[in-house]
Amino acid sequence: MAKRDIIVIGGSAGALEVLKALVSKLPHDLPASVFVVIHLSPVRESVLPHILTRAGRMPACQASHHEQIQHGQIYVAPPDQHLMLENRHISLVHGPKENRTRPAIDPLFRSAAVNYGTRVIGVLLSGSLDDGTAGLRAIKQRGGVTIVQNPDDAVYSSMPESAIDNNTIDHIVNADEIAPLLRRLVQEEIPEKEEADSMSSDLRKEDKLAKQQSEPAEMIETTDELGQLSMFTCPECQGTLWELKDGELLRYRCHVGHAYSIDSLDAEQGEKLESALWSALRALEERGELARRLARQSRDRQRESMAAQFEDRAHEADEHAESIRRILLKDPEKALMLER
Repeated sequence: MAKRDIIVIGGSAGALEVLKALVSKLPHDLPASVFVVIHLSPVRESVLPHILTRAGRMPACQASHHEQIQHGQIYVAPPDQHLMLENRHISLVHGPKENRTRPAIDPLFRSAAVNYGTRVIGVLLSGSLDDGTAGLRAIKQRGGVTIVQNPDDAVYSSMPESAIDNNTIDHIVNADEIAPLLRRLVQEEIPEKEEADSMSSDLRKEDKLAKQQSEPAEMIETTDELGQLSMFTCPECQGTLWELKDGELLRYRCHVGHAYSIDSLDAEQGEKLESALWSALRALEERGELARRLARQSRDRQRESMAAQFEDRAHEADEHAESIRRILLKDPEKALMLER
């Protein structure tokens, strides 16, 4: 009989305090390994291992590539790298972002499901958008246990809500109930299963894509096998996105590895659109100012007809710039005009 000894925890905004309280209630000799992904700044050194070590009795460290996995240890994803699990050791990958972030929760959850099956306990905490939803689905598919913080108890509820809406979750609990539940689950004996035959080939393919273990031609072929070409382009690399459908859950991948849930794709497209609009505003304002200078120069040279043309051009640029500015600043009058 096996026991659940792989605990993977993911969270984002509002998750830090919950995580500190959680680890404070875990014993130093917990017969399991704990892996943590919290969305981090890619340019700052993480102090999360130090915070968690001080908060509880289990030692926490920043995960290292090819490090052997040990019980009674908390492994934290380093900034700007995906934390993924192999058989008995850790893999760190500076691969494409998933759900707009690196490290992301889904690669950790997915790799744990692929390599450890029923031994995995997946925990999703407070956060925005929906990273972790697909990862919990993979854990559930492989016979692991899924835990989600009660959205009513979370500072940011969208991440737990997405997981609940798109998965059959085993335990939906308040933050203070998670640690006692983990202590109980790691003590339970679970029956060994014939997992190799039941594993979805798509799950293993996605895990391999995230680990960047394929040649470019193979990555294109694999992505094509996972889904269908969509009309959308990847906001990150401008490549074609493939649509992946897992039950009612829709996700998107490009062949180099960027991956998006629907919410994260919408958020990324929104940011790219805003950036493009600000660039257009800047270009129009520069065009208007240049046209005015050319108009003054033409008038100094007694070329009134040409000066008038440049003034018309400046006026046209100013009108377009004002329209874009109102959209960017969410001007109520402009919004009403667009509705009409």
